[in-house]
Amino acid sequence: MAGEPKKHEGGVSYHIPGSEYFEKRVLKRHAGVFSLWALGVGAVISGDFSGWNLGFAVGGWGGMFVGTVLIAVMYLGLTYSIAEMSPALPHTGGAYSFARTAFGPWGGFITGIAENIEYVLTPAVVVYFIGTYMTAITGTPDAWQPVWWLVGYLIFVGLNVRGVALSFGVTVVVTLIALAILVFFFVSALASGQFDFAKNAMNVGAGPDGAAIALPDGHGPFLPFGLRGIFAAMPFAVWLFLAIEQLPLASEESVDPKRDMPKGIMLGMFTLLATGFLILIINPALPDGSFAYGTSGEPILDGFRVIYGAGWAKVLALFAVAGLVASFHAIIFAYGRQIYSLSRAGYFPHFLSVTHGEHKTPNVALAAGSLLGFLVMVVIWFTQGGGAAGTYIGGTLLNMAVFGAMFSYLLQGLTFLQLRRRFPNIERPYRSPFGVPGAWLTVIIALITIAFQLTDPLYRQGIIGVAAWYALAIVYFGAYGRRTLVYSPEEEFAVKQREGTASI
Repeated sequence: MAGEPKKHEGGVSYHIPGSEYFEKRVLKRHAGVFSLWALGVGAVISGDFSGWNLGFAVGGWGGMFVGTVLIAVMYLGLTYSIAEMSPALPHTGGAYSFARTAFGPWGGFITGIAENIEYVLTPAVVVYFIGTYMTAITGTPDAWQPVWWLVGYLIFVGLNVRGVALSFGVTVVVTLIALAILVFFFVSALASGQFDFAKNAMNVGAGPDGAAIALPDGHGPFLPFGLRGIFAAMPFAVWLFLAIEQLPLASEESVDPKRDMPKGIMLGMFTLLATGFLILIINPALPDGSFAYGTSGEPILDGFRVIYGAGWAKVLALFAVAGLVASFHAIIFAYGRQIYSLSRAGYFPHFLSVTHGEHKTPNVALAAGSLLGFLVMVVIWFTQGGGAAGTYIGGTLLNMAVFGAMFSYLLQGLTFLQLRRRFPNIERPYRSPFGVPGAWLTVIIALITIAFQLTDPLYRQGIIGVAAWYALAIVYFGAYGRRTLVYSPEEEFAVKQREGTASI
């Protein structure tokens, strides 16, 4: 970008490019409230199919239930805060652009990296669970799981590249299928005659060494691991809601983000509250119960096996995979836009934000994020012994994603508080009914969740990986990226607000 005019602000240098720069980085507007609702629910719905249930092994049913209540409170505070910030700052950057206005370029970058870790690793977790479902359905060897991952990435990155209308259309269809499967599962379980909550869901006790043990007759304690079990289960409860906050990344593809974004976010959140608590109550009340589901990679498939037998369960599981597919597809959308936004503004290399000439989708960003996620999976797979370490791999990836998410939520809560304090006169088409208390609850609960992630050796292994990711990103930005920023829409808005020259 030699020869372009420059601007300096907050320890960074901005290049002010000509119109041709942005002409190569154009997105199309398409989404209304229904599409945004489907994107939000679709991004999260896989959490009802796999991952959340691992919390039973560390908290029992009671610990998982109370942990889910606390995490739900955190997400309500977060989503209401985002519902206020997103129409006030309607840029594709989402959390990064909010933090950029509140805390300057370094604050925006640090928040953007946390979000990047979350969005690149979350689909890796989801496609891992797709692999476990497909392995169980088809009977292929565990060693073939990386093939399922690769096929998943190729298909759904391809669909995302083909255009925003197709991308949202696929999201709507698979999200509705996933919700229909959940409803069918709930009805089947309740009507099966095998639903026994006290015996099955309450069948976890604490052994002499503090580890979970099975109680054959159930009727165990509500909190077998005490208060610690609640906090230990919280990272897994996150999986019932994680990624609903991605919706602001679609702001520049929303027809009317100031009107539709708050509605889409909150309708999605209330849908997920309903499905999350229903799955938490109904799934473990089937035979084998919480103890068995605490180590399962496919809890709904296990439930269908109990209700319909192994043969029919495989058929139904093919439909159940739709829930995982919905999230996989929707979060691929998210990291494509997140990488695109940070690249367009110069925080990441500029070439990553070039969009497809015909479809106007961030195809380079989509490919780069997919390659990174797949490589992380393969490295963990082979260094930990492949299929023999399946549960470890899923847990490590899940907790790396959750740690990135928790740090992002902490920063977004602080961002909301800073925007309310420093920029009270920014136009806010929607105001959070939770307001400042809701943002503080988000910050506090996120900090508690992070603290308990750090106490478990399994979590700490993943966090080392996250720390390395952060270190490399900060070295890149400090040494090079901060000198190559671009005056993109969110950066211009932030600079003018901080200079006091924007219309407010």
